[in-house]
Amino acid sequence: MTVSETSPVDVPAQRPRLVATDLDGTLLDANGEVSGRTREVLAALDDLGVPVVFTTGRPIRWMESLWESVGGHGLAILSNGGIVFDVPTHTVRSQRVIPREVLLEIGDVLRTEIPGTTFAVEKTTGFSRESAFMTRMHRNADPSQSCRVFEDIVDDDVVKLLARHEELGPEDFWNTVEKHVGDRVTTTWSSLGTLVEMSGHGVTKASTLQMLCDELGIDRSEVVAFGDMPNDLQLLEWAGASYAMANAHASVVDRARFRCGHHDEDGVAEALAAIFDL
Repeated sequence: MTVSETSPVDVPAQRPRLVATDLDGTLLDANGEVSGRTREVLAALDDLGVPVVFTTGRPIRWMESLWESVGGHGLAILSNGGIVFDVPTHTVRSQRVIPREVLLEIGDVLRTEIPGTTFAVEKTTGFSRESAFMTRMHRNADPSQSCRVFEDIVDDDVVKLLARHEELGPEDFWNTVEKHVGDRVTTTWSSLGTLVEMSGHGVTKASTLQMLCDELGIDRSEVVAFGDMPNDLQLLEWAGASYAMANAHASVVDRARFRCGHHDEDGVAEALAAIFDL
């Protein structure tokens, strides 16, 4: 089903109590910004007392410019479930780290099985990378983020491990990483490049949102979720109602219950307006 600006949006029979939405390729437009229409809808949901949880693969460092645009309040699930962030206070509410011994094991396995693999890590305290990781970044990167070897960048604060390959095709790399380490960590991807994102075993946007909903007394059947890429799949399958963007990856379109418009045409905002009669 293709949704255009004039197509009606199917809505769930039950009115949700919580909205969970991905950002890039979903809530944000092609420029990575929140449109005026989307801000208007988010403000209306706030007036209704419906919480919106931003669920993204983005780390904290990529969010600072967005907090004000999305209302400056509420909670965000960052780094694919690794962090729950309190927006008003700009503090980490909780974190789900990858144990250092697991990180070291993953590094050994992937360097042996897929020579040429390089690594970077997202931490509760910032970002670090191997010197060989995406060398084209180095010109504009902070030198303090770089270490010569993998063992020097891992510690007990890592919430996401990034593995990159400059010679293999994306799907070959994604599948091979999953084959060798998928029993130790959760692997996924949110871009079409040769990059795999790894979280702790069982850590996903969905499992972290489940923990948060348990705290809030909200059942999964009362959640509506939006996404566009494979790192949204578990979230979309878990939520009571789920929407794939018109621009979504084919795997997302296959598994989401509903469809909505393109991310560059306020697809999420228009779907929410229909769901909540805004």
